[in-house]
Formats: sequence, C-alpha cells, structure tokens
Amino acid sequence: RIETSGLTAGHFQMRRNVRAIGTLLSAVGPISLRLMRRPFVPWRENFGLVASMGGASPARPVRLHASTARASSTLQGPDPDMLEWLEEVNGEEALEWVKAQNLRAVATVGDPEKTEAYRRILDILDSTEKIAYVGRLGSWYYNFWQDQHHEKGLWRRTTLESYRTDNPVWETVLDLDELAKKEAVSWVWGGYEALAEGPGSPWDRVLLTLSPGGSDAVVVREFDLESLSFVPEEQGGFVVPEAKSTVRYRTRDEVLVATDFGEGSLTLSGYPRLVKSWKRGTPLSEAVLVFEGATEDVASDQVMYFDRGVWHELQIQAVDFYTTIHRYRPGCPEHAAEDAKCGTFVKLPVPEDAMFETFADAAVLTLRSDWTIAGQRHKAGSLLSLLLADCIAGDFSKVRVLFEPSARTSLQSSSGTRNFLVLKVLDNVKAELRYWEYRGAGDWEQRLAAKGAAVPVGCDVQISSVWPDDSDDLWIVRDGYLQPDTLQLASAEDCGATPENLKAKPAMFDASRLMVEQLEAVSLDGTKVPYFVIRRKDMPHDGSAPTLLDGYGGFEIAMTPGYSAAVGAAWLESGGVKVIANIRGGGEFGPSWHQAALRDKRHRAYEDFEAVGHDLVRRGITSPARLACIGGSNGGLLVGNMLTREGAALFGAVVCQVPLLDMWRYHRLLAGASWMAEYGDPDKPEDWAYLRSISPYHRLNDVCLAAGSTWRCPKVLFTTSTKDDRVHPGHARKMVRRLLDGPSERIPQVLYWENILGGHGGAADNKQRAFMWALTYEFLRATIGQPPPSSL
Repeated sequence: RIETSGLTAGHFQMRRNVRAIGTLLSAVGPISLRLMRRPFVPWRENFGLVASMGGASPARPVRLHASTARASSTLQGPDPDMLEWLEEVNGEEALEWVKAQNLRAVATVGDPEKTEAYRRILDILDSTEKIAYVGRLGSWYYNFWQDQHHEKGLWRRTTLESYRTDNPVWETVLDLDELAKKEAVSWVWGGYEALAEGPGSPWDRVLLTLSPGGSDAVVVREFDLESLSFVPEEQGGFVVPEAKSTVRYRTRDEVLVATDFGEGSLTLSGYPRLVKSWKRGTPLSEAVLVFEGATEDVASDQVMYFDRGVWHELQIQAVDFYTTIHRYRPGCPEHAAEDAKCGTFVKLPVPEDAMFETFADAAVLTLRSDWTIAGQRHKAGSLLSLLLADCIAGDFSKVRVLFEPSARTSLQSSSGTRNFLVLKVLDNVKAELRYWEYRGAGDWEQRLAAKGAAVPVGCDVQISSVWPDDSDDLWIVRDGYLQPDTLQLASAEDCGATPENLKAKPAMFDASRLMVEQLEAVSLDGTKVPYFVIRRKDMPHDGSAPTLLDGYGGFEIAMTPGYSAAVGAAWLESGGVKVIANIRGGGEFGPSWHQAALRDKRHRAYEDFEAVGHDLVRRGITSPARLACIGGSNGGLLVGNMLTREGAALFGAVVCQVPLLDMWRYHRLLAGASWMAEYGDPDKPEDWAYLRSISPYHRLNDVCLAAGSTWRCPKVLFTTSTKDDRVHPGHARKMVRRLLDGPSERIPQVLYWENILGGHGGAADNKQRAFMWALTYEFLRATIGQPPPSSL
C-alpha cells in the first residue's frame, strides 16, 4: 500500500520491544504490532517488499558484502558468471551502466513526472487528508508524518483529547528535514525503542533508529522526550554507528547492543551474533559480552521487558529463518545483565520452530509444525497457552488451546490488551476477530463478539493494543480494496461492540463503478487457489480488459485486502483490472499453505500463479496480450519465473521489482544466507538440483535460449535500488544484462530503472515513490493497453 509511508511510525512502529519475532514485514499496517509482549528481531521484520519503505542518498559507504565470508563451495556450479562485475554496488563501471539504463527506460516510457499518474499518486501520498495514525507512549500520542512540506518526515505528538478533534494540535518532536539539512545527511526514519521502566515509567527516553540512506543498516541515537533533543555523547548519550543493529534499553543506564563489533561479530547472513551490555558513560568498546550465537546462525538477540506485572528476559538464537532457540530467566532490572545475581538462562522446552511469547505469567506458543505433547496432538498453526512456570518445567498437562486451524482457516495475527488477547483469523482469506480474556494462573475464557461483526469480501480489519500496561483499548483499522481506511478506538472488554470512529480517509479515487469478487482457480495438482479481482462492474467478459496480476507466495506472508489509492487512481479508474493471487508459499491458510511451496516444492507457487492466469483468460476477464504480472522481492523471484517458464506465454508484460533472480549466488549476497530455510542451500548438490530449476538467471540459458526452444520473452520492466542492502541489486542488473545480450527477435523489450537513492522499498520519499509507480503504470499502459488516468 504505497500511500502508507506517513503512517509507519505511529502505532505501526510503536515500542519496538513488543513487536513480533515472527512477523516478516516491517510496515504492512497496524497489525505489525502483533500480540502480547515479545522481542523484535529486525532480520525477520525486514525481509519482504513494502512499497512504502525506501531510502535516500547514502551519507557514506555501508558494508554491503557482509555475507561474502561464507566458505567457497566445492560443488560444480554453472559456467563462470561473466557479469559478476554488476554486483559491485557502487562500482564505477556498474553505476555507469545503471545510469545509461535509467535514461533508456525514461526515454522509452516517457518522463513519469509529466504524466497524470505521477500527479495523482503524488497528490495521494502528500495528501493532508490521509489518516495520521498514532501510537501511545505515556500520556502522549505520537505520529510520523510525510507530505510535500516534510519530505523526510516530521515526528510529532498530541494528546488523545486533541487527536479526537478534526484539527489536532501537534507538537513537533523531531523534524527530519531540518536534521538532514543541519547534519548534511539524508536521514530516513526507522522508528524508535522506548525506555520502559515498569510501573510509573516516565517514558522520557527513546533510542531513535535513523538510516543515512534508506538501507537496513542504521544509526541508533538516544533522544530525550522532555527536552526534545538528542542526548549528547559527551553527556553519556547512547550512539551506535551505522550497521544492521538491534539496540534496546535494559535499564535507564544500560542497553543491550547487537551490532557489527568488527571481524567475526556477524553471522554469514550479515546480522549480529554477539549481544553486549553497554553501560552509560563508557565507550562501546568496553561493552561486556552477555550472549553469543554461532556464525552459521541468522542472528542473535537479548531483551528484557515488563509485561503486565512481570519482568522477563529472553535470549534469542535464530538458527535459521524459522528455527529459534529461546532461553529464559526472570528479569531483574536492579542488576546488570552480566551480574550473577540475575540468575542463569534456561532453554525453553518448546519446538524450535514455534513462536514464543508471554502474557503476564503465561506462555503463549504459535506452532509451525504438528506437536504431540502430554498425550495430545496439536496441529501446525495452533495457538497454545499455559503458565510460564509450567512451560519452563516442561509440564504441558494444562495447555489451553486458543486457536486450532482448519483446512481454510488460519491465525493471521493477534494483539494483547491489559486483560484480553484478540485474534485475527482468516477464513478463506476473509477476516474475523476472536476475543480471549485472561483470568490469571494460566486460565483463559473466550468472549463471543456480537453478530454482524463479519468483514465483507475484499475488506480487512487490523488491530493493535493502545496501551496494554493499563488498558483494554484497541486501535481498529477497517479498510478494503475499495473502502478507504477508518480508524476506530474500541474496547476488548465488549469485544469491540461500541467502537468510536476517530478518523476516516476520504475516497481518493472513484470506486462507484468498481466491484470486488473472490474467485478460485485449480492448480496443476488439483489444489484450489483463491484470488481477488477488482474490476469495473460493467466489464465485458470478452478478454479485452488490461489486467495486472499480483502475487508473493513466500515466507508465510498473506496477501490480504487493503486500500491502495494509487492503484485505484492510476489503474482501476480508467478500466484496468487488478488481481491478487493467494498462492501457496504465503500465509493465507497457515503454516501448511506456506510449507506446501517450501524449498524443493517451490514450483507449486508458480503453478498456482499460472493457474490463476489461465483462469482469468478462461473466464474472459483478460487475454494473454492484455495480462501483466507484478511482484517484488520474493515476488520478484515469482515473476522472474513467469518470464522463464512455460507460463511466459500467458503474459504480455512483466514488472519485476527488487527481485531475487540468481539462486546460485543469492546466499552470498547481503542478507541472502538468512533465507536458506525458505529456498535451500545452493552449496548442497541436492538443493542446487531444484534451485537451478527455479533460478530465472540460469533458466534463461538452460531452458529459454536452449536449442529447439520456442520461448519468447514478454516485455519486461525491472526496478530496484542501489541502496537495497537486503536483496542485492546485482540480481536485477545481471538478469537485465543477460536479457539485453539475447536475441532481440525473441526478447522484444527489456527496461531497467534503478533508484540510486533508495532502499529495499525502492524509494525514500513521496516524490521518489510517485516516480517509480508512475513509470510502472506508464510501462503497463504502453504494453498491455489502457487509457491514461483521469484528472480529479
């Protein structure tokens, strides 16, 4: 949802110490603040493509090849790659090539800034009528805002009483535009970690996360919320230099730091494996090691937090993307982390692929695989709870099942208030809310919501707790493909029966002639694959509608409905059709739906996507010449396969954004090694055997251009970012160069645009976002045909 850029630091990135270890995206909406109390692990939060994220021009070089320390493989791989020079992110020759491709793309498509699509999208992004989402911190309600006057952003706050009015009175906390100008650094907002000291906490200090270029590598600086200024280093302020770091308060004068401490301190994935205790007033070099993971792990972390009357402390060893070892001890804020008086950590006897959380004195587990314990079998995707003391002791005789999935239902997310746990459940990709009240001592009681609370097809509901320390209040956001956001303040105590409408976004495109329907396709193995279609009510079923098919299919991420005004303004209004495919590999139906397309079963996600494409043609919605597909990040790998599989004949055009494409080298580039649990290890012959078959970069020569092949490449636009330090821009660069070197009669048009000033989201400010998306829609207009958007 590209218009959410001004929202991600309100309650979306509020109090990062309670954010989900299992959530994979960093800015998908308010539900990214899932569940009770849990540690925040940035390597998992920051994988997926979120178009509202991005970066600006780098202030200085970042360590962009952190994962290249991986031992060389003895496996016989593909022929030598003569295009590896394009992996030199800031190499002079590579950047000259990039700039030439950028000029060619704009010359071919036209200058996006001169289009009506650009104007409409920028107006939407800069609109002062979008909802200023807030997150509570003490008695204040904070918001991060971007518009045409605050391109980098304004962090500000107000009171609830003022926020309830049509024109809240805001107090500026930090002006990023002024800071960037003053320090000559293009700062990009990354959220904050608040100092939580338990009952009576003054909530007066935060650790601000700022990126000097929009990348995942950030600078962390301590900020005083009373003086509204950074705490100077010379006065003991905590400052951690640019790196992929996790820094969180343990006490007022002690932070736990996981960062790049120098040689040997990072995992092969490029994330920290060492956690140190750093005392105020001492240099970072004197920080004391308190936890150490293995080099082969993905990342390590440690967090102490206060949860509904109980202090907890956890050590988190992320072995791979889905496997985590949790070690626990009671929190003791009166002593330093390394103090023996705090006791020792105990490994929790829970499945290592389960998500572990706390709710007061209870443990809460989300299973990713079936688990038989105390004579009971619990399905993957179940939500279980028991007393934490029993969990530590290995006594699972009193486990309470809070959710058990069925074939078409799954637990999508949850949020905890002071006394309630609110579950968001998907039933055939339609949302509903369920409420559980915690009665103490491990006992839960389900509360039934009023009838009529169902969410319509094509709509969604997102929830997050306002202030679980002392309140059962909930933020509820309702929206849909054609329904603008409405922000409500409700109470879990009455199951949200009497919500207060606080804010509503006005309609930003004309949806009066549009409709949403949910359909199903049948995949190659007989699996039913749901998908949403947003189209004109009077669309003729004669195959003539220009249609954009979107998908992701990985990392257990569900593609759920949401209002995207830019899609409506630039595509739907003028007759375009948008389709969202809920293919395997995603999280629409829980872990089993994801695992059905894991590793050597990845092809099923691609077969599902092709099945949806065929179904669209069969139903007369579109035809191959009028059908395009789009995907980013893991979705870029998806559409890269559409380019190079038999399904290429289904599409007239492809848009491939910040993609993975070279599956032989992906684990050696940036954060790639952290995704081997999803894809496999190319250094293992049995893994490379199937990885080669889903590696678009290799399929091009192995299959598409092999002797006797009749393959023809759809017209394609690749977009990425120089400053993307998650998915290496070399993937897209090399693929484009290999395509350009191929026979032009079979590869009619290959365009490439790389934002030299952006991060994994491809852009850092609204103008960059509008440019990127206007370029995309103009390319689609030129290739599969559609009138330009109307002027409003």
